[in-house]
Amino acid sequence: MPLGEFDLIERYFRRAPSRRDVLLGVGDDAALLEVKPGRALVAATDTLVEGRHFLHRAPPSSIGHQALAVNLSDLAAMGAEPAWALLSLSLPQADERWLEGFAEGFFALADASGVALVGGDTVRGPLVVTVEVLGFVEPARALKRSGARPGDALYVSGSLGDSAAGLATLLRGGASAASDDPLVRRHLFAQPRLALGQALAGVATAGMDVSDGLLGDLHKLCAASGVAATLELDALPLSEALLTRHSPEECENFALHGGDDYELLFTLPSDSAFPGESGASGLPRLTRIGRITAGGSVRCTRGGTEVAVSGAGYDHFR
Repeated sequence: MPLGEFDLIERYFRRAPSRRDVLLGVGDDAALLEVKPGRALVAATDTLVEGRHFLHRAPPSSIGHQALAVNLSDLAAMGAEPAWALLSLSLPQADERWLEGFAEGFFALADASGVALVGGDTVRGPLVVTVEVLGFVEPARALKRSGARPGDALYVSGSLGDSAAGLATLLRGGASAASDDPLVRRHLFAQPRLALGQALAGVATAGMDVSDGLLGDLHKLCAASGVAATLELDALPLSEALLTRHSPEECENFALHGGDDYELLFTLPSDSAFPGESGASGLPRLTRIGRITAGGSVRCTRGGTEVAVSGAGYDHFR
């Protein structure tokens, strides 16, 4: 007998509440959630469409993971603590094997991040996944794109370009989605920088996540803050896996334009001593990649000389 909508929800997505602030979760018309006093509620939502945001042959566990990860990255960029998620699924059919893998990937990251699934919806249609996440931050400590000031130092976490290179590997058939290739894994299982975002809250002057390519996202940060930036191309943090398999030109292109890195791009006062800069705090590697200046554009330098770099970040309608 085919799996019905409510059986599907009951079997794969209804769980005992994992947080005390969930007064009523999956299974009713809406969730009842207890909001912490003195905290601002932070909300983010993203939609993933098959063939646009993930490959047709992507493992269902990676789709479940990624659908939550991209939203958690937005909360990380605000310095927020995640709490709850809502999930809406459009499915061509109730494929139990697919659902089992999807739920496994989703809940593995949810449990690791302290997130409770509290509601959502399921419908029949093309494969589309929409997740909304909710969390908390002290209003005065929230990270925003609009706080960068001339003289600030510009930083990025982790390494750049791996996800785009992993996608290129998959598209040309250089590895399967089940491969343990580190670049493919970065593409399929992004790790949102929640701990770093919370450590930067109240310290960084501005921040955002790198989802549409470093150069395009830096332009967005500068526009929101009304400033300019100098980006030092020699300083771009690149992984050994990327450098070993691609030319310097390809590595730079992946890092600047590739997208889906979900690292944090942020600014600090030039005289600050953020503890994570030493790399000894359990946070990801942090790399100073430039500085904020007066004006309204982004200039790139290599070896101290300004160079022209074309291209923009990902845009669904461009």
